[in-house]
Amino acid sequence: MADLKSKRFASLYFLQGDEPYYIDQISDYIEKHALPDGEKGFNQTVIYGKDTDINSIITAAKRFPMMAEKQVVIVKEAQEVKDLDKEVKNKIGGKEVAFYPLEEYAKKPLASTILVFCYKYKTLDGRKPIAKTIDESGLLFTSKGLYDNQVPEWIQKNIVSKGHSVSEKATQLLTEFVGNNLSRLDNEINKILSNFTGKITVSEEHVLQFVGVSKEYNIFELQSSLAKRDILKSNKIVNYFSENTKEHPIQQLLANLFGYFSKLLLVKTANATNEADAARVLGLPPFIAKEYIIASRNYPDVKLLQIFSYIREADMRSKGYETSMVDEGEIMKELVFKILH
Repeated sequence: MADLKSKRFASLYFLQGDEPYYIDQISDYIEKHALPDGEKGFNQTVIYGKDTDINSIITAAKRFPMMAEKQVVIVKEAQEVKDLDKEVKNKIGGKEVAFYPLEEYAKKPLASTILVFCYKYKTLDGRKPIAKTIDESGLLFTSKGLYDNQVPEWIQKNIVSKGHSVSEKATQLLTEFVGNNLSRLDNEINKILSNFTGKITVSEEHVLQFVGVSKEYNIFELQSSLAKRDILKSNKIVNYFSENTKEHPIQQLLANLFGYFSKLLLVKTANATNEADAARVLGLPPFIAKEYIIASRNYPDVKLLQIFSYIREADMRSKGYETSMVDEGEIMKELVFKILH
């Protein structure tokens, strides 16, 4: 990004990996800033992978710009280009020769073209020379997602980079509610900030108000009540969920509960007995880790293993396995009952 902002563009970018956020950040910047607006009409081409093939892409890349120094060709959803890394055989001088079209282009990319591949959720086969060739002549970027314990720091840095600050409780809420989906996290953060003109500290109240989390009926409150084995509050929350399944889909709830009890298992496995130990194991602030210490005392190891089987069973039932009737609300109620008893 530093190179891009300094107008130092490579001739070939291959952006790959399982985290689309960084791929979009780079390709969007090139799309918006590589060319002046007046040159984009003739010299900027956006192609979608499912609508093209590698030969058409290379043909577009080999064109010279019209009345400009550079042209930009962006291939979005490049993982949909079926023959992108396929071998081609041609007869040259009566002899059959095998080659990879993209590799051949990558050996000497056209200097007046900025060619960008957005290859999401996949990576090139590192055993093939095509990846090495791209890395040598252009920029091969592998976008990796974050572990759950890295998300709070990412949220804080994202908000600080936009000129604001954020409380620890708001960071926790965003982490638990959105998870490590960086594109969605960035969208939710921008949604909050768009409601203010000056510098702010994003608070718990801002997240509850603008991200759409009910203050009383949300997954964090359910986890907290389960940790304390508060039967009345847990049932009150799950009953609310069962009446509002569109706002609280069961797959999201199950994923959150699985993540919560997985962290609890880490705490118990590490024999963490205080907030500091739990915070170190989970990579979370001590005030958040406190709840896991409470839960670890309330759930023996055997019960915890049973809970994972209950969540798995609920997941199977929610997807229609071994049943013709799927009532998400009833499945969640039964799951909470099993966890608490």
